[in-house]
Amino acid sequence: MRMNRLILALIICCGLIACRNNGAKKSAFTHVEQTQLQEQKDRVEVLYFHGKRRCVTCMAIEKNAKEVVEAQFADELKSGTLIFRAIDISEPKNETIAGKYEVTWASLFVSKWKDGKETYENLTEYAFANARTAPDMFKNGVAEKIRTLLK
Repeated sequence: MRMNRLILALIICCGLIACRNNGAKKSAFTHVEQTQLQEQKDRVEVLYFHGKRRCVTCMAIEKNAKEVVEAQFADELKSGTLIFRAIDISEPKNETIAGKYEVTWASLFVSKWKDGKETYENLTEYAFANARTAPDMFKNGVAEKIRTLLK
């Protein structure tokens, strides 16, 4: 009985540690940061969030997302209308952006900035389902989403 309580306590502690930042920093951007973002031009951003340790699928998401962006959207990358960012959420400097998107593990988002306002789509489930096992399908889906948002 005592061993069961100890195991239960350990499981609860592990769960709390794993979810420690979930929902933190709801108002992530200061007024100055919001003003700076509004001054930036309209664009589409592909944001790949990851932690310090990454599995094979996590690395495939970054590799394949970056490849499709660089191969199919070189002109947009050069002009700044498309941005690809890999963000390590284990680094303190990235806490604000991780909090904004409520990210606590590897995730893929595609966002559109228009007139200083952002709309975004969470492609994490799609990425984990396809990036490693069906990379061509994954790349096609990401490219199609980017094309739609660039219009």
